Amino acid sequence: MGRPRLVATDLDGTALRSDGTVSPRTAAAFARVEEAGATLVFVTGRPPRWMHTVAGAVRHRGLAICANGALVYDLHTEEIVKSRLIQPDVLEEVVGRLREKVPDLSFSVEYEGGFAHESDFRLGGWDRKAVGGLSVAADTLTSRPCAKLLALHPGMDPDLLHEAVCGLVGDRVTPTHSSGRALIEMSAHGVTKASALAELAETQGIGPAEVVAFGDMPNDLPMLRWAGTSYAVANAHPTVLAAVDHVASANDEDGVARVLEGIFR
Repeated sequence: MGRPRLVATDLDGTALRSDGTVSPRTAAAFARVEEAGATLVFVTGRPPRWMHTVAGAVRHRGLAICANGALVYDLHTEEIVKSRLIQPDVLEEVVGRLREKVPDLSFSVEYEGGFAHESDFRLGGWDRKAVGGLSVAADTLTSRPCAKLLALHPGMDPDLLHEAVCGLVGDRVTPTHSSGRALIEMSAHGVTKASALAELAETQGIGPAEVVAFGDMPNDLPMLRWAGTSYAVANAHPTVLAAVDHVASANDEDGVARVLEGIFR
C-alpha cells in the first residue's frame, strides 16, 4: 500500500508488550507516523482511566477511541470529548435477560468516570489495583448511563459465551470480547471500534482505503474489516488471523512498529 493517512491500532495484545508497556521502538514508530503527517489513533477496549501511562509514552498527542468505540478521549487534556452510552432502561433489560438465561453471570459497568461492580464479579489485574471502583447491587449498577457493560462467567468458553450473549441481547447492545476470560463487553447498540473510527476519519476527509489498522482480538474485527489495509499480530485470536490482509510479528516482538517502520521509511 501507499502511505496511509491514518494509522489505527489496538493497544493490549497488539501494540503494547504483554506487560502493558510501550516499548521504545514502538514509541519511536508512533512518532514517525506523526512526523510523516499521518493521523495516529489508538482504538482500544480500555477505559480512559487506563490511558494515562500510554498518553505519557506518546507525549500526550492525539486522540484515542476507548471502551470499544463508546468514548473518544483527548490524550493531550486527558478528557473525554465524545460519548455513546448505554441508557439505564437498556442496561436493566439486558442484565435481566442475561441473568434469566445464564444465571452464573456477574456484572460490572464502566461509566464515563470510574466503574462499579457486583460483589461477586472477579476483578481483573488492573481493576484490583484501581481506586474508586464500587461494589454495588444490580439495581444501582444499572441506574445511570454507562460506556460499557461487562458480564463475567466463571467457567464458559469465551467464544461460546459471546455467541450466547449475542443471541440473547444482540438486538439491544453490541457484545464483543477481548480477553482470555469468559468476559463479554457490551456497548450501546451499533457502537464498535469501526463506527467510532469511521466517524473520526470522516471529519478529516479520510476514507477506509487510506487507513491501516492493527488488532488481535474479536473486538478489533469491525475495525479491521472497515480499514483498507488490516494487520493482525501473530499472537492474535484465530478469527482475527483469518479475517485480515496481513500478519505482523507478535506484540512482544514489536510487530506493529516493524510494519510502521516499513511504511514510513
